[in-house]
Amino acid sequence: MVKDLFERIQQNKGPLGKWASQAEGYFVFPKLEGELGPRMQFQGKNILNWSLNDYLGLANHPEVRKADTEAAAQYGAAYPMGARMMSGHTKYHEQLEDELAAFVMKESAYLLNFGYQGILSTIDALVTRNDVIVYDVDAHACIIDGVRLHSGKRFTYKHNDIESMEKNLQRATKLATETGGGILFITEGVFGMRGQQGKLKEIVEMKKKYNFRLLVDDAHGFGTLGKTGAGAGEEQGCQDGIDVYFSTFAKSMANIGAFVAADKDVIDYLKYNLRSQMFAKSLPMIQTIGSLKRLEILRNSSEIKDKLWVNVNALQNGLKEKGFNIGDTNTCITPVYLEGSIPEAMIMVNDLRENYSIFLSIVVYPVIPKGMILLRMIPTTTHTLEDIDETLTAFEAIREKLENGTYKKIAESTITDK
Repeated sequence: MVKDLFERIQQNKGPLGKWASQAEGYFVFPKLEGELGPRMQFQGKNILNWSLNDYLGLANHPEVRKADTEAAAQYGAAYPMGARMMSGHTKYHEQLEDELAAFVMKESAYLLNFGYQGILSTIDALVTRNDVIVYDVDAHACIIDGVRLHSGKRFTYKHNDIESMEKNLQRATKLATETGGGILFITEGVFGMRGQQGKLKEIVEMKKKYNFRLLVDDAHGFGTLGKTGAGAGEEQGCQDGIDVYFSTFAKSMANIGAFVAADKDVIDYLKYNLRSQMFAKSLPMIQTIGSLKRLEILRNSSEIKDKLWVNVNALQNGLKEKGFNIGDTNTCITPVYLEGSIPEAMIMVNDLRENYSIFLSIVVYPVIPKGMILLRMIPTTTHTLEDIDETLTAFEAIREKLENGTYKKIAESTITDK
């Protein structure tokens, strides 16, 4: 007997979906209102916001808003129509690609519509069934989904573990020798949950011993790391060793879109083989021209990045001084690790929002191990030192309530697992 396809869906909503009736609209899918920035509105209340990836504060930069508005007035939201290969190509797309390539010190670049879609399709295009992929076990979901498209073999190594990397490169080398294929090594410039940089310098050094190509997803490093903001590779002095550099506009650029950069022959190949771009509408002019302005500011206004790091250091040092565990982050991403259940985490975040007017992202199982709570904060250029002091005071208060069982007691009487 054939089962109803939806039977499983109706019976098992998944590890996060089971909380939907109690979480949706507040803990997940919240509605933030007002201008993007450190101070916004949530359910009619003014809140201090630590959940925007607008690292450099470009979302409301007056020059950016002006460029976006003028592009919208001149071209509308639809222009250009069609895929790049057919009718959606413009001089502005080419200009942005050239400027992005120069900025990240690569020969060539290609624009993509979305980060998630872009990295997934890039992985798919770079490998054949005879090739082997080696990637970090903590890689972002977009990388994991890209690897799932691969019809050949793939190996994961322990997160940022050099010994495990080498062990799996040895396995991949043996297998690729048998299949006649190559090896694609994938890591991130910055890991988005823990805030650690990928060990790019050490990985590049391994090229002397193993024959592989390196793809780096630098979504959180682009614009925030390196002397010029060119990312984690520049920060670690090994940008030349990155064969394929990828980043999204959704973080430092405060926009929609992404790009991939590499030697010209690689980009020329991707232009004609990236299915997600060949069969998708071109990036609209609003995003394209808007990104040109954002990149111009990023290149010419180093003080914006400097201010970002003043805030990052003040927040992270303040947390450490007060005894909070922020792991080994060495980027802007600021995780705070606490011990507790999902119901306790829900009560804690409710307390933060309702009684301390602080809004941040909460991360629980299955993203992190059971029994752990991760409060993830994104400092930006537009935050103030007063914002940081206010947050540190609130964190001391919620930690005490978590440790003395206050949240557990409330959770047991108000939250059900169904």
